[in-house]
Amino acid sequence: MAIQATYLGMPLDINDLDVENLAYFKHCAAHNFHLQKCSACGLLRYPPTTACPWCASPKSEWMAVEGRGAVHSYTEVHHAIQPAFRSHTPYLILLVDLDTQKGKPTEHEALRVVGNLVTPDGKLAPPDQVGKVGIGSRVRMVYADVTEGLSLPHWTIDEAATQPDKPWRYPE
Repeated sequence: MAIQATYLGMPLDINDLDVENLAYFKHCAAHNFHLQKCSACGLLRYPPTTACPWCASPKSEWMAVEGRGAVHSYTEVHHAIQPAFRSHTPYLILLVDLDTQKGKPTEHEALRVVGNLVTPDGKLAPPDQVGKVGIGSRVRMVYADVTEGLSLPHWTIDEAATQPDKPWRYPE
């Protein structure tokens, strides 16, 4: 069943032929983070796809994964191209190394999941929180409910985790 919604003024559309993303967002709508686990090689993958990027097997199963990790990289948006996002600048888009499957299939790889930095209730983070986060910051997944059957996974500062003394940030 296709999903159509609007998030912060931006239209979202998941076609009913996009089986993998529909399944992924079904789990997110229940506030449960699941990724595909390859039935052949056993590796998890993100984003959802029709075949394993490591062994090309089309067979997989959905597996619950803990949504915690460390910021691998980020971009700080000051000039939003989506008009509805302009009032939220600056905001961060994070690329997070999940704690799950870190160092696989090689020592330099990890499952990396993208999402915005948000407050614990799923709203885009205010400038004071944006300035606290950098590479190495510990984050946990939270969800922004968009419409019935669709919640977007995002990241918030993990207050329960030990944070780096001074996370690396791009020079301003």
